[in-house]
Amino acid sequence: MKKGQIRAIAICIFRKNDLILVSEGFDELKQEYYYRPIGGGIEYGETSSNALKREVLEEIGANITNEKFLGAFENIFTYNGDLGHEIVFVYDADFVDKSFYDKPSFLGWEDNGVPFKLYWKPISDFKNEKIVLVPEELLTLL
Repeated sequence: MKKGQIRAIAICIFRKNDLILVSEGFDELKQEYYYRPIGGGIEYGETSSNALKREVLEEIGANITNEKFLGAFENIFTYNGDLGHEIVFVYDADFVDKSFYDKPSFLGWEDNGVPFKLYWKPISDFKNEKIVLVPEELLTLL
């Protein structure tokens, strides 16, 4: 994210019973793990829905179906001491390839080639604040 700019992103809630699919991150300054749904930036001239499909395909090689828009909100946060500002479009969707639901965890790839791990985590762990979900406003949409 460029400093001083607002970034528009689309993220997706994939559900498996009472679990959601999230990637794990770590804030070095806060010394805290956090979890975030898959998704990413919306390019100029691209709809949030098309950005979501593209990001999921790029990051984990999966096609999605049954996309449902859940809402949008503004997210102002700090990460590793830097201020971030996003407009977040949130969707719910299903994987076309149902084998993604059978994997307890798997790898995804950032656009810079860096791998990240995805896990199915219980929604209750986020609501009970056992683990941190970002953006925090997502809890209201689960």
